[in-house]
Amino acid sequence: MNITRISLWHVPLTSHTAYYMAEGKTCDTVESVVLALDTDTGLTGWGEVCPIPHYLPAYARGVVPAVEVMAPVLLGADPVGPEAVMAKLDHWLQGHAYAKSAIDIALWDLTAQAAGLPLHALLGGQRQVDMPLYHSITCIAPWEMARIAREAQETGITQFQVKLGADRDWQADVARLRMVREAVGNGPMVYGDWNCGATSLDALRVGRAVADLDIMLEQPCATIEDCARVRAACGLPMKLDENAFDTASLLAGHAAGVMDAVAIKLSKFGGLSASRRARDLCLHLGARMCIEDTWGSDITTAALLHLGAATDPLRLMNVCDLASYVSPRLDPSGPARRNGRIAPPEGSGLGVSPDREGLGAPAAVIE
Repeated sequence: MNITRISLWHVPLTSHTAYYMAEGKTCDTVESVVLALDTDTGLTGWGEVCPIPHYLPAYARGVVPAVEVMAPVLLGADPVGPEAVMAKLDHWLQGHAYAKSAIDIALWDLTAQAAGLPLHALLGGQRQVDMPLYHSITCIAPWEMARIAREAQETGITQFQVKLGADRDWQADVARLRMVREAVGNGPMVYGDWNCGATSLDALRVGRAVADLDIMLEQPCATIEDCARVRAACGLPMKLDENAFDTASLLAGHAAGVMDAVAIKLSKFGGLSASRRARDLCLHLGARMCIEDTWGSDITTAALLHLGAATDPLRLMNVCDLASYVSPRLDPSGPARRNGRIAPPEGSGLGVSPDREGLGAPAAVIE
C-alpha cells in the first residue's frame, strides 16, 4: 500500500456557545484543517487539526504549507507503521508538531484499516467500553456557569471544567468555583482553568479563598515554576495542560509537583504516535490523564477516543467529545455522549467517514 494523494480542506467550526477564556482567548468560530491520505488500494486515512487562535504555537493556515514541504516524503510511502513514517518527517522538517498531528492520525487510520481492526486495538487494546466526559463551562457570570453545570449534570456529566480569568477579577473567579461546586454538590470533580492566563498573585488569592473546597486548579500560570508556587501555597491539586507537550515537559511537571493530572492533547504532542508515548510515561509517573485535543470535530474526537479506550481506566480521568461543541459535524454518525460517557466509533480504523462533497473544494491537492 502506498500513498498517492494528499488532500486538505479548511473547515470553519462554529461553537454552539462562545467559550471565553483568560487573556481574551475565545472559541467561537475556529478553522479546522481536515486531511485525507488516499492510497493505491482505495483506502483513505483521515486526519484533523484545529488550533485555537492565540492559544498555542500553532496556526491553521500554516498546516497546508507545512504539508506541502513534507509531501515528497509522504507520496509513495507505505503508511503502515506510522512511527517510522513520522521519524522520516521529523528528519525532513523539524518542529511543526501541530501540522504533523493530522498526518499521524491519518497514518494510524490507514494502518488500522489495513489490519481490519479498530484503532484502539493497535494502541494497547481496548481497556474500557466507554469513558467519562468532562463538560467545559465558558467564563461568564458565576450564576450562569452554575446553571450550565446543573444542566450538564442532569445529562450524566460528573466532571466540570470551570473557565476562569476572562474578566481579570479574582473575586469573580472565586464565586465561579464556589457556585459551581455548590450547584453540582459533593462528589463530582470541579476544576478551575485559567489557560495560563493568571499571575501567581491572582491564582494564589483564588486558591486560598477556595482551599476549603474539593477543587482542582488547572494551569493557572504560564510557567511550571509559577504553577508550582501556587500549588505549594494553597495546597490544592493541580492539572498541567499548556506546559505539557513532550517527554521533558512531563518529567519537569512531575518533578515540580504540579501534575496530579495532565492534559494529553494530540496536536500539542504531534499526533497519536507521540501522545501514546506520553500516555505510557504518565502511566509510569502516576498522573491521571485527560486525553483530548485543542479543538476539532469528529476526526479528532474519534482519534482521542481510541487512545482513551486503550488506556488504564484507573489513570484516565476523562476524555472530551469535541464534536458535540461545534457545527458542522464532519461525520453526523460519529460518536455521541450518553449519560456522561462516550465510546469510540466501531469499525476498522478511526471509524469515521467524512463526506468529501460536504467538505467543499479542497484548499490543496498534492499528487
